[in-house]
Amino acid sequence: MRLVIARCSVDYAGRLTAHLPSAPRLILVKADGSVSIHADDRAYKPLNWMSPPCTLKEGEGDSSGVWTVVNKAGEKLIITMEEILHDSSHELGVDPGLVKDGVEAHLQELLADRIETLGDGYTLIRREYPTAIGPVDILCRDGEGGTVAVEIKRRGEIDGVEQLTRYLDLLNRDPHLAPVRGVFAAQEIKPQARVLATDRGIDCVVLDYDALRGIEDDKLRLF
Repeated sequence: MRLVIARCSVDYAGRLTAHLPSAPRLILVKADGSVSIHADDRAYKPLNWMSPPCTLKEGEGDSSGVWTVVNKAGEKLIITMEEILHDSSHELGVDPGLVKDGVEAHLQELLADRIETLGDGYTLIRREYPTAIGPVDILCRDGEGGTVAVEIKRRGEIDGVEQLTRYLDLLNRDPHLAPVRGVFAAQEIKPQARVLATDRGIDCVVLDYDALRGIEDDKLRLF
């Protein structure tokens, strides 16, 4: 991973145009080819980014301070450096990934084994479906053959909805999967998370752990 702190301006040209005026920012260049620009706020969210696969070309000569990032769709992210304050590279190696707690991991396993409880005709594609930003808990198809991405939490909060939103944005770029809709599944879903999910067209499912284990009636409540 390459970390660059620089005073820079950023221009995006693609489906729309956007401009970030000159300011000190953090630029992350990851081994997967992604490039993201961050300010000192917004938590983990970048101001602008380019998802892989993409290419980064650093200018030469009079254009040495200009970085051009281009993705496979021809969209461009142009970063104009005015002053580089820090530039370092670090080898992070292969990340072991997020280790879920026992209940959450078991919920995923149970729901994958009984995927039809989400609805008639549902079939499993795979658990832990890999993407460039992490694995989707469950990828499946509904009764009409549409692709569904399921994010599973023990307690459903806003950050889980945000995580599923990022997965959906990436998966819907794959013509073999699109359109992909989302299901946010948890033992408990906070009201704010439900509102956000509904606003983004994501279904919410309350999971009954005992029911999935076959201890009680095996119905899920779909809201």
